[in-house]
Amino acid sequence: MKKLQRDFYTRDANTLAHDLIGKILVHGETSGIIVEAEAYTSTDKASHSYGRRRTKRTEIQFLEGGFAYVYMIYGMYYCFNVTANVHDVPEAVLIRALEPLSGIELMKTRRGISDVVRLCNGPGKLCEALSITREHYGEDLLGDEIYILDDGRKYNVMTSERVNIDYAEECREFLWRYYAGGNKYVSRT
Repeated sequence: MKKLQRDFYTRDANTLAHDLIGKILVHGETSGIIVEAEAYTSTDKASHSYGRRRTKRTEIQFLEGGFAYVYMIYGMYYCFNVTANVHDVPEAVLIRALEPLSGIELMKTRRGISDVVRLCNGPGKLCEALSITREHYGEDLLGDEIYILDDGRKYNVMTSERVNIDYAEECREFLWRYYAGGNKYVSRT
């Protein structure tokens, strides 16, 4: 297995989202295979950086790809994103679901459930299972805290509309959600 390097991340968000399917997200003792991801760009009304909006929250997206963009939704759930593209092109990929790989008992304890299929089948769930919080905002994925590995695993990658972005008008119809076809750990089929 090899850790992904900067050139893997410095591509457009859609290419990155597609190619992240099958890679392994690692944080501490826990890890999971990425089975679902969504792309977001600055021309996309669903993106926090839509129109190149630069705020304290989106600042990390303006760096080159390969950093953790972590934010809270609904005042209670964290979402983990991977920044994409080159410097000053704000794009990100939301990691929506993982197939648990290591540290499964610890994940069960953190989530308070025993059903392995439900441990990481949503962005908030996977952050809770892997203990990813806002403290990890800006973490360099080339470091040793949170990183992504490639073990050569391949999946049949499918596309669909993204989830829960009805506010994004015509952008909600973009086929920018990528997932491992037939994988039971995907959040929605």
